[in-house]
Amino acid sequence: MAGAALAMAVSTVMTGCGTSHKTGFNRSPASETAKLPQATTYTTLRGLPQDPNPSADNGGTVVHPTVALPVSATPGGPPVAVLPTTELGSPTWVPVVQTRPGWQGILLPSRPNHTAGWIATTGDKLQTAHSSYVVGVDTSTRRLTLLKSGQKLRTWTVAVGAPKTPTPTGRTFVLASLAPSNPTYSPLILPVGTHSDTLDTFGGGPGTVAFHGWPQKSVFGKAVTHGCVRVPSDALTQLSKIPLGTPVLITG
Repeated sequence: MAGAALAMAVSTVMTGCGTSHKTGFNRSPASETAKLPQATTYTTLRGLPQDPNPSADNGGTVVHPTVALPVSATPGGPPVAVLPTTELGSPTWVPVVQTRPGWQGILLPSRPNHTAGWIATTGDKLQTAHSSYVVGVDTSTRRLTLLKSGQKLRTWTVAVGAPKTPTPTGRTFVLASLAPSNPTYSPLILPVGTHSDTLDTFGGGPGTVAFHGWPQKSVFGKAVTHGCVRVPSDALTQLSKIPLGTPVLITG
């Protein structure tokens, strides 16, 4: 469950400020899920609830489906989507934000932003782990803070979305880790589970927001991006070490 870069070289993700490689997603052969949409960064899901508390830390519980799992709008309700085992070539890890007997409410990486859903916890199809980290981004001060077990580890000055393409606020999570085969501006890209509110697409991709580096240090402290968060190299190194599914709290 490490957030380290992928071992194999891949193209970069079509984020709100970069380019991408769209990987295939696992599909469930079960009849109840075969025709349902996949809960990925490329999809827009209808009929699902919103994050019940988009400004809170979830406590660190993250889960990984070992098979594609149906996602429901309510505990015990009919499935309306499928959570795949991988996202952008990385194993799917999502944060748990609610619990009910036999069910867990999770954040999803699809549009609209802050989409949530419910998955059953029975059986052996779900792995559970804990991330002691939280990534905080304050777009007003243009600062990124990394916390572990509630204690501040480091703070960096970063670049955030420009006024016309702001970095979306609210709770999200580290979705994947991509190492571009031919990096042009960053050796590593860390997409998160949220999208630009003003761009439906960028460079042919779905406008996914991401953390990534930038060759010119002059951008740090400015609001100049298409929605992504550009970070210094040492910040990118630290972020690459945190588990996938780690919550990201963006405020403005």
